[in-house]
Amino acid sequence: MKIAVLISGGVDSAVAVHRLCDMGYKPDLFYIKIGMDGNGLSCTAEEDIELSTATARKYGLHLDVVDLQKPYWDLVVGYTMERARKGLTPNPDVMCNKLIKFGCFEQEAGHLYDKIATGHYATIREIDGKTWLGTALDPVKDQTDFLAQIDRLQVSKRMFPVGDLMKEEVRRIADEQHLAPAHRRDSQGICFLGQINYNDFVRRFLGEKEGAVIDIETGKRIGTHKGYWFHTIGQRKGLGLGGGPWFVVKKDIGRNILYVSRGYDTLLQYGHGFNLADFHFITDNPWGDAAEVDVTFKTRHQPNFMKGKLFRAEQGYRLESPERIQGIAPGQFGVIYDADSRICIGSGEIGI
Repeated sequence: MKIAVLISGGVDSAVAVHRLCDMGYKPDLFYIKIGMDGNGLSCTAEEDIELSTATARKYGLHLDVVDLQKPYWDLVVGYTMERARKGLTPNPDVMCNKLIKFGCFEQEAGHLYDKIATGHYATIREIDGKTWLGTALDPVKDQTDFLAQIDRLQVSKRMFPVGDLMKEEVRRIADEQHLAPAHRRDSQGICFLGQINYNDFVRRFLGEKEGAVIDIETGKRIGTHKGYWFHTIGQRKGLGLGGGPWFVVKKDIGRNILYVSRGYDTLLQYGHGFNLADFHFITDNPWGDAAEVDVTFKTRHQPNFMKGKLFRAEQGYRLESPERIQGIAPGQFGVIYDADSRICIGSGEIGI
């Protein structure tokens, strides 16, 4: 079986390579270059490639660097700016997995391989002859919410060699095997930005547009923001307001107004449901024509699994939960799982 591994220079993909080699495979390694080199927008990929090369050398494997900067710019960065301009909260990492790592790479090189492995914390489950995206053993590191827009063909070709491990076990293996990235910190933030501040990136394309920050309880103006596209529902940091904490609870795009509420316990930063537009089933609809089903779900601000019910609506679906959901941000993805949080069913974009 021919296997390709998408390697990032991080500890998870390095351990994925080790485990495949330990099983007797000799995979080919690929580093996908997506940082915006030459645009002054991203740190270089030199360290990533150096660490990936060290892993390849350790196991006697071939490493190729695949340059997908242009399609990334056109597809993922374009999507991000278009959503931000509309006042929505984009999730470029979800779209990167769907369109680039599991999309463009397939056209570039992946079609030559039987399986493509990554270091994502997820699993593959075969049930009744169908391949489903399963959740990881480690519920804290589970990354299925970032994979929830991939399709049936993409999931059927995946391998997730670290999905059945806890993060501390991955670190232990890397340490024992003296892997180059063993003590490298996990990456944070958006995949194409590197060390660049997100607001600085958005400012370059959308500029600034000053508007009022209003206390939603009193109706009083308490500050000025530099553009609604720099802010998301549920945001606390970066508002520059005293006497807080303050949370963004509403945006008026037409009038360029941010509404905020003070206090950690303000109920206005929570909700109990949201609509899901353009719902995407990864493998299949397991519920058929059922009007409502018990599910678990994730949102970006609530990365843990929460319980809820999924209802058919006039346009798409609606999720309702007895639990308080923080920071329901239109444009983000609501990710739906079965009632036991074992299978990632799919996702939809949270509506306004």
